[in-house]
Amino acid sequence: MAIIRLPAFPRPRLLLLLLSVLLLAGCAAAPLPAPAPDAAADEPLSQRYARLQREQGGRLYRLDAAQSAVRIHVFRAGRAAQLGHNHVLAAPRLEGLAWLPATGLAGARFELELRLAELALDPPELRAALGPGWASAISPEMVAATRANMLGDGNLQAGAFPLLRLRSLQVVGELPKLAAQIEIELHGQRRCQWLALQAERSEAGLAVRGALALLQSEFGIAPFSVGAGLLAVQDALTVEFDLRLQTGPGW
Repeated sequence: MAIIRLPAFPRPRLLLLLLSVLLLAGCAAAPLPAPAPDAAADEPLSQRYARLQREQGGRLYRLDAAQSAVRIHVFRAGRAAQLGHNHVLAAPRLEGLAWLPATGLAGARFELELRLAELALDPPELRAALGPGWASAISPEMVAATRANMLGDGNLQAGAFPLLRLRSLQVVGELPKLAAQIEIELHGQRRCQWLALQAERSEAGLAVRGALALLQSEFGIAPFSVGAGLLAVQDALTVEFDLRLQTGPGW
C-alpha cells in the first residue's frame, strides 16, 4: 500500500485545508438516493412545513403563484449562432413555502418547486420585453418542436425527472439584504450554491427577488448542439425570480 505524505503545513493551515475540503465535498453534485417509503423527503411540502410550525412556532408563508414570476433565459451559441434564437421560459405554476422562526432569521427555511412539463417556452410578451436579443420571430410550430426537444430524452428528460427543486440550507444577513445557500435538484442530481436575495417583510407576507446562474453540464445535461456545434445552446443559463409569499390564519 502506497503512503501518501501531506506537505508540511503548519497545524492551523492544515486544519483549515481539511475543513475546506470537507465543506466543498458536502456541496458536490451527487445522484439522488432512492428514498425509503416513509422518508421525510416524500412528505408533501405543505405537510412538512405545517408540522415545522406546530413544533417550533414561528410564521409560515405560502407562495402566491399568481403574483410570482420565474424566468429562465437560454442563450444561442455555435459558429452559426446568428441563425438560432435565445429563449425565455416561464413557470406559470409554482409551489413554495417559507418558514421564519419567531426569534429571527437564524434557522429560516424555504423551498420552491416547479414541474418542468409545465414550463411555457417563448411567450411573445416576454420575448418582446427582453429587447433585441429576443426580437427574432419564432413560429408556433418552432416553439412546439423546441419545447419537445428540451423536455425530451436528449435534454431535461422531464418524464424521468419531472421537478426542479430549490431548498435552502442556510440563510444569513439582515433584511432586506440576505445571502442564502441553496441546494438545487435537477435531472437526478443536486448542487449547492450561494445566491443574494432582496427580501421585504410586511404583515401581509414576504416579497423576495433574486437570480442565479446554472451550468447544464453540472447536472448531467448535454446542451443542445447540431452540426458538430455549428448551431448550439450555451451551457450557462440564468434564472430570475420575483416571488410573493403570503401568511394567514392556519398557515
